[in-house]
Amino acid sequence: MRVLYFTKSAGYEHSVVRHADGEPSHSEKILGRIGASHAIDFAFSKDGSLFSPDYLAGFDVVIFYTSGDLFSVGEDGNPPLTPSGKQALLDAVAGGKGFIAIHSAGDTFHTGESGGGNPADRRNRYKIHGEAADPYIRMLGGEFINHGKQQDGRATVPDPAFPGCAALGDAFECYEEWYSLKEFSPDLHVMLVLETEGMEGVDYQRPPFPLAWARTHGEGRVWFNGMGHREDIWEHPKFQSLLVGALEWTGRRVDADVSPNLAQVTSNAAVMPPFREGT
Repeated sequence: MRVLYFTKSAGYEHSVVRHADGEPSHSEKILGRIGASHAIDFAFSKDGSLFSPDYLAGFDVVIFYTSGDLFSVGEDGNPPLTPSGKQALLDAVAGGKGFIAIHSAGDTFHTGESGGGNPADRRNRYKIHGEAADPYIRMLGGEFINHGKQQDGRATVPDPAFPGCAALGDAFECYEEWYSLKEFSPDLHVMLVLETEGMEGVDYQRPPFPLAWARTHGEGRVWFNGMGHREDIWEHPKFQSLLVGALEWTGRRVDADVSPNLAQVTSNAAVMPPFREGT
């Protein structure tokens, strides 16, 4: 299996994808170890200018750990995507490629936003755009709103049979930066539910909602997990189990039931948190 791990940051560049002194990033090292033990060949890139139908044809799965409007050079200074490159990605996934999105890949190509970084006024992120949402968000099946302070949290597992989920038991409990999300596609197969009761901060003043899911997009397979901010999360055996399951499923080594379960396991997911400016 050939996999592209793309970590262009037009917005905030997370430490787990940052290169220092010419060394691979922390997450690249983890994926390299996973690849060596699961016969997966990774290519690591921050260069958005490479995206084209011919370039993407060389991969079975594309992983995004990105941020912001990827048409902008933004924070990390690496070449941005072009509109045709973005369309090539959307077409490749619809045509059958696998797509994995981790953490701030949900904070990418926000509907109605342009330019690197976060806008001063974020009221637009608290609106549900539906059919008018950015095509990338519609492919992904959800979108980042905001997050509170890092804290202990609990994500329950509604489908332990999904690839990678059996190792989690009933829940994934850890200290993490927990994303508050919206714009959920009705066809999501939810894998993790963030249990918001008792969490600190207005971003979690809402009923439980999906944190990780799978869905099909055309002929392609899409998988998202809002976790992955911290280095120790990448080292966590449960997180790595989820990554392996995602690679196996999106790369078509295994099949899985991805029947929609959003309404059953997170019936009030559409309830939005109170507005809060900033992160």
